[in-house]
Order: sequence, then C-alpha cells, then structure tokens
Amino acid sequence: MAEVIRMPKMSDTMEEGVIASWLKKEGDTVKSGDILAEVETDKATMELESYEDGTLLYIGVEEKASVPVNGVIAIIGDKGENIDELKASIGNEGETSAPAEEAAPAATPAPEAPAAESIDTSGINAEVIRMPKMSDTMEEGVIAAWVKNVGDTVKSGDILAEVETDKATMELESYEDGVLLYKAVEAGKGVPIDGIIAIIGEKGADYETLLKAEEAKSSAPAPAAEAAPAPKKEETKAAAPAPAAAPAPAPATGNSGERIIASPLAKKMAEEKGYNLAQIPGSGDGGRIVKRDVEAFVPSATPLAPAASSATVGVESYEDVPASQMRKAITKGLTASQFGAPHFYLTMDIDMDKTIEARKSINEMAEVKISFNDIVVKAVAAALKKHPMVNSSWVSETNSIRMNHHVSVGVAMAIEDGLVVPVVKFADGKSLATISQEVKNFAGKAKAKKLGLDEMSGNTFTVSNLGMFGITEFTSIINAPESCILAVGAINQVPVVKNGEIVPGNIMKVTLTCDHRTVDGAVGSAFLQTLKGLIEDPVRILI
Repeated sequence: MAEVIRMPKMSDTMEEGVIASWLKKEGDTVKSGDILAEVETDKATMELESYEDGTLLYIGVEEKASVPVNGVIAIIGDKGENIDELKASIGNEGETSAPAEEAAPAATPAPEAPAAESIDTSGINAEVIRMPKMSDTMEEGVIAAWVKNVGDTVKSGDILAEVETDKATMELESYEDGVLLYKAVEAGKGVPIDGIIAIIGEKGADYETLLKAEEAKSSAPAPAAEAAPAPKKEETKAAAPAPAAAPAPAPATGNSGERIIASPLAKKMAEEKGYNLAQIPGSGDGGRIVKRDVEAFVPSATPLAPAASSATVGVESYEDVPASQMRKAITKGLTASQFGAPHFYLTMDIDMDKTIEARKSINEMAEVKISFNDIVVKAVAAALKKHPMVNSSWVSETNSIRMNHHVSVGVAMAIEDGLVVPVVKFADGKSLATISQEVKNFAGKAKAKKLGLDEMSGNTFTVSNLGMFGITEFTSIINAPESCILAVGAINQVPVVKNGEIVPGNIMKVTLTCDHRTVDGAVGSAFLQTLKGLIEDPVRILI
C-alpha cells in the first residue's frame, strides 16, 4: 500500500525545509535506509532517509522549493500501484468546503440604496488642503507647528506649517492664494496621507459646506457589486470633448512652461544672487528647490546640453535573491534576541605577550597545533566555573533564571550560507589538545555542511572570533538562550606602559555582550577580570 512521505521536523526551530537536491527520481526502487533527498533546514543541509521499501511513485516538490513541516514530499508504494485517489486527497488537504454558490440560482438583485444627496460646492471659492506624501515610506504626518493662523492671508509659496514625517521635519508650502479659513488639525496631532489639513479660499467663503461635502464623500457606501453585463459593442461615435476648466492664476514657470516649486527662502536667495530658478535643479520632494540647491548651484555661461544627449555613465540595477533557510533562521533568531533581551557591553584589553610565548612552547610538543582561539575557549570554560551567573539563561515562560551546572562553549563559524555554532560540550573538563581537535573537526564539517543537530545544540556560552580577519574590536548579538557572548578581536602590537616605560606590547581586545536580565555589570566585569588573568597566564588553565 502506498505511503505518503512528509517533511519531518529536523530541528527544534525548523518551520520549513528546502529540497536542495533529489537523489532518487520517480520510478526508482527505494529501500529502507536509502537517501531520498538532501534537505536544507534552518541549521544545516541534511539527508532525508526513507523508512519504506518500494518504488518512488510521485515527487511532490521540485528542487529548490520549500515545504512546511509535515507537508507532502513524495509517495512510495508498489510498482504500478494506482495513486490517483491518494494524490487527490493530498490536493484537498487544508481546503475548506465552500458553499456551492455557483450552483445556486442567481439571487434577485436587491434594490439599490438611494444615492447620498450630493452637496453643490461649485459656488464656493475655496480649496481643501490635504496631507501630501513627503517621503516614500511616509504613512502619516504630524503637524509640528502652524506657521499661519486662521484669518491670515496666504500666498502661493508661503509656509503653512511644519510637518514631522518619518524621516525629517519639513515645511508644508501653500500652492493657493487666499485666506486660511479653517485648520482641521491642532499642532502635535497626526494626519494620514491625503487627510484634510486646512481650507484656503476667499474671505467669508462657506468652508463648512465644503467640509460637509467631503464628509459625505468619505461616508458614501461603495456601490453594490453588479452581475457582469454582456460586453458592450464598441462605440464608433467619438466622445464629445469635456468642457475646458476655468484657467487658474498662472504660477511662476520656467522656459519650458512647467511650474517651478521652490521654498520662499530659496526664492529669496536666488533673487539676491541673480539666479534663474528655472536653471536650478531641485532636490526636495517633487523636485522642490530648497536652500541647499541654491547654495550648490553654479551658473553656467552657456545653457546646459539636454540630458538626453549626455553620455550614460552607468545604470542602476539590482537583483532580489531569495534568502536561504539558514539566513532566514539567523534573521529570525538574532532579531528576537537583539530586541527581546536588554544587551549591554563590556570591553577589556588583554596582554598577550606571555600567551604568545606559551602557545609557541606548547606547539613544540603538542600533536595538535593549538590556536589562540583554542586558548580562549579553554579559558572561558574555566572562568565560567568561577562565575556561574554568566553561565545561566533567562526562562521567559516562568520568569526564572536557569543556572546551568555544565559548561558547553559554542564556537561561531562563518560558512558560505551564513553562520553556524558547533558546541564544545563539557569544555571545562577537556584538555587544550582535545578542544583544538574538536574545533578543527567542526570546521571541516561546517564547510562540508555535515554538522549534526546534536553538535549544534546545548551551548551555555558562545565565543565569536574575528581576529583572523584583522578586526580589532566588535560587539556580538547574544545567541539565545545564553546570557552572554564573547567577541574576540585581533592581536595588535601597540605601545604599552610597563614599569613606567613605553614599550611594544601585544594587545587583544575582547567584548562581553550580556543579557541584563541575568547578568549585571559587576558580574560581567568580574568574569572578564578572571578571563583576562587566565589568558594572560595560560599555564593556569593547564592545571
């Protein structure tokens, strides 16, 4: 009997998997234990093993496509078995049975509601001023301050108010002449895009009727959906032209006839300098000329050549690349950690002179070459035993602190797709040589994407080292649910003071990121002092 193969949950945080590649194809014989496909999870690329014997009858997901946990991947059964009904049942999963509306006879259309009474505003010489969109991400603006008051005379180009957007506080300029009849919003209040801000018109104009007309428009119900009528025959008679609108007062225009939009200050500066506003390119919203444009403008003796005739230097372009499952997991986990845990940072200089000599001596005898990072991992494990609060984690569900009795140090490693953190478990009880060998093995597996889930779980603290890239100092985001992470920089030769004299010294900067819910500044500082002593005199971690 055919069996449906579903996407298993391969890690505790996995929500979906991507089929990296199929190792079997439809029609192939499959035995229990055979690898069907490679699946990219949020932590690693893993093999999907078959637990059924038979023939691969159906592949439900193409390579590079994602499947949610428990989603259907394939069907395995006997050769030649009919799986049409099984595939149909799979297709119906998750669907809700909608009522058979199409089968029901068309309902008699309800009588149309009477249209809202239209309010005639043709005789009102006033204009509604609305909130413009002043940036590409703006959703609403806050009136920071009104520059004009009700009753003030307003000319085109005058500043009505200062508007605070999501990016800056900007001037709201009037494009109408008249009197400020009405302010819809008080200073400090927000207005959505296209919301009414004010009304400008001739003195004594009936702006209240204009407001009622606007309210009627916004409250008018949407027309009921009608049955789709039969296509109308194309009209052969040309439509009569619409009557021309009454000409508005002519604003300032350039040689091309286009309206010039400039702030009052920019106009004044241009006039004082004798510049032609039509020649100044505007960098403000909608091409508006502002102060900085006038300041940056250099008059040309001859007219500039048209933009179309200038040679193209380059073309802006981009490509949206789908994020890998690992990148999605990094984004989700670190974002939650950064904004879910109150971070603070402690930085300390470590004198590496003795450490350099000790490492050289150790490597002359050791079978495995010891790195500075191996020494840091071992020293961290020893320091955690002396400072158990740093080895703790916050449990949000119970508002409690989990005191870990074991010490397992995660070592952050960069790979092509992102970042993995294999764990040196029970590091405090392991020798330098053992730690070094484990880290080297992890690095090889990480590069080949062969790390197992058990090798990337159980950490109580993490070390992140960018010293090999020449990075002097940086901060890391806590690898939840840990309380701390140590960022390790490069060893740099700098002048230091020893015995009252300035001499060359080798300094390594480390920064401890702490979760303030579990670790206070004094606790983190004491840990760093212990760590500093152990790294500066590594013989102590060999005991």
